[in-house]
Amino acid sequence: MLSRRKLIKRLSSLPLVGGFVSGGFLATGSARAAETAVRDYFGELGVRPVINAAGAYTTLTASIMPDEVLDAYRQTAGEYVSYNELHDAVGEKIAELVGCEAAMVTAGAASAMTLATAGVLTGLDEGKAKRIPIDLSGMKQEVIVQKAHIVGYTHAIINCGVKLIVVESEQALRDAISDRTAMLYFTDEHSLDGPVGHEAFVALGKEHGIPTFIDAAASIPPKENISKFTNMGFDLVAISGGKAIRGPQSAGLLMGRKDLVAAARFNGPPTSDRIGRGMKVNKEELVAMWIAVERFMKSDYDKEYETWKTQVDWLKDQLSPIEGLAAESIIPQSPNTVPTLQLTLQSGRFSTTGYEIQKALLEGSPSVAVARPREDGFNLTTWMMKPQYLATVAIRVKEELLKARIS
Repeated sequence: MLSRRKLIKRLSSLPLVGGFVSGGFLATGSARAAETAVRDYFGELGVRPVINAAGAYTTLTASIMPDEVLDAYRQTAGEYVSYNELHDAVGEKIAELVGCEAAMVTAGAASAMTLATAGVLTGLDEGKAKRIPIDLSGMKQEVIVQKAHIVGYTHAIINCGVKLIVVESEQALRDAISDRTAMLYFTDEHSLDGPVGHEAFVALGKEHGIPTFIDAAASIPPKENISKFTNMGFDLVAISGGKAIRGPQSAGLLMGRKDLVAAARFNGPPTSDRIGRGMKVNKEELVAMWIAVERFMKSDYDKEYETWKTQVDWLKDQLSPIEGLAAESIIPQSPNTVPTLQLTLQSGRFSTTGYEIQKALLEGSPSVAVARPREDGFNLTTWMMKPQYLATVAIRVKEELLKARIS
């Protein structure tokens, strides 16, 4: 393990780092003392904490809840309430905050996809809700999707027993619409890939009276995207609650038309004979998600963005001098449009690949996760990183790059 003393010693090899140390980018001694005074659950389990220089990924447990969100979680753990009453009240609060007709907290964005599909199929018909996904008789059974928008998460839709109708052009989409069409499905992450864009997709749904659903799980930031898609006219929108919004990792949001959100709720917990019974969101998560959205809507995104940009630019300054390495600050188009440092290994200058360096960083001490590994490099972001680890990331990445560099 890289101790604080050893870490500070290594900082002498990095120019400009002094300002970041004095400015609080390393944890203070008192903070360390506070950390060691509590039980080390991860340590007892043999699970190592990871410094997150990758971003909001489920495999890295997404984000860290802020203090006010954690306070809401803790304070609601000691009382009983009516689950349905709380669920509906939180949904109303979130809808008011976001500015949409209706909202509900789900067990992640994938849960929102399943419940949205179920709601479109059944409405408030109890008999139909009991039968999906086994027997869809009397229900529309097809969901149309562009081929470029087929991703692993679409499994959350076919969980309801529907058939995906895959199309590759706007005309093919029009031709596929029939009296069997339950919903039109769109993936925001691939909005630039399919032949039909956001507005045209929504317009087709309106023209034929078919609900449009968008998976926008990782489409925040930018901040305005939390309201963008309902304002654009999508009937249903799924967003991850545990990433940029920094709610509980297992929570998500379904927002949109009041009747369709109500139908999705109808197919969810706590009723036992529904497809969503296993998608329960506990009372602590419900309240914590409300407070996370409240905090997010009040946040100064421009200020946060500038902080991330400053941090990424600083990392670029530390790593650019390495011979054979190209370091470029970029803003990805989708998803997660945040300042990102793209590191590219020039051909013949390194003895290993970006994949292998990523593995070495993750398995080393301390463990550092980076994003988008590829043959010739990988990316770094800071928007999910604790700021006190910025210098540590610079040191670890520099170490592994220098090990791999061919003299």
